[in-house]
Amino acid sequence: MDYETITYALTDGVALITLNRADKMNALTAQMRAELTHAVTEGGREGRVVVLTGAGRAFCSGQDLGDRAGGAAIDLEQTLREEYAPLLRAIVNCPVPTIASVNGPAAGAGANIALAADVVFASESAYFMQAFTRIGLIPDAGGTYALPRQMGMAKAMGAALFADKITARQADDWGMIWQAVPDEEFDAHWRAKAAQLATGPTAAYAEAKKAIRATWDNGFEDQLALEAEAQGRCGRSHDFAEGVTAFTQKRGPKFEGR
Repeated sequence: MDYETITYALTDGVALITLNRADKMNALTAQMRAELTHAVTEGGREGRVVVLTGAGRAFCSGQDLGDRAGGAAIDLEQTLREEYAPLLRAIVNCPVPTIASVNGPAAGAGANIALAADVVFASESAYFMQAFTRIGLIPDAGGTYALPRQMGMAKAMGAALFADKITARQADDWGMIWQAVPDEEFDAHWRAKAAQLATGPTAAYAEAKKAIRATWDNGFEDQLALEAEAQGRCGRSHDFAEGVTAFTQKRGPKFEGR
């Protein structure tokens, strides 16, 4: 696919996907959603970590409300089922770690696409906003799933109903994201973390992702069984043998993701 609304670059195992409509604060169109879904899928195949970020001063301002063919009304249910859901599944089910590098405002569906990633870094000047009720809608793009799990019910309900800005520091303090980072350190920080994951035990990362996400549907005994099976697979891997050898030899491991 030739990308027009995003850019894609693969460097040293890092698949960097940049939302590239800076003049529109990277607002989401049908074309952008299709391109993002394709790029995330490709990044999962080609890379060892996938990073999503935004061009310019925003991460993503949400749905482009002007994205209408001939001014026609949009079928929101169809759009969510056919365009947003495949993108969110591609991010959540990506076989390698996914990072959202939130460099600026993340609002509406843009916020929830970021929250679908495994790890979210945000610059301290960034913010998140569940802007939906401001136009008579509910949080979508996975927001009603992610928010109570990441923030707790009370914070999620307030975020949904009031549609207030949530600063990066608040998001960090509330457990909504992994880390808020000072602006002057942000770019170097997320790049270093992406490089760390790109040289790590990719197969173990995939098992960890599946196990942690499964916990919402499993009871204690089921989760223990899942852990044992996943750890058994990891224990038979090249990377586990290399990790142990490197530890005993007092050197850094050279993981191959198998």
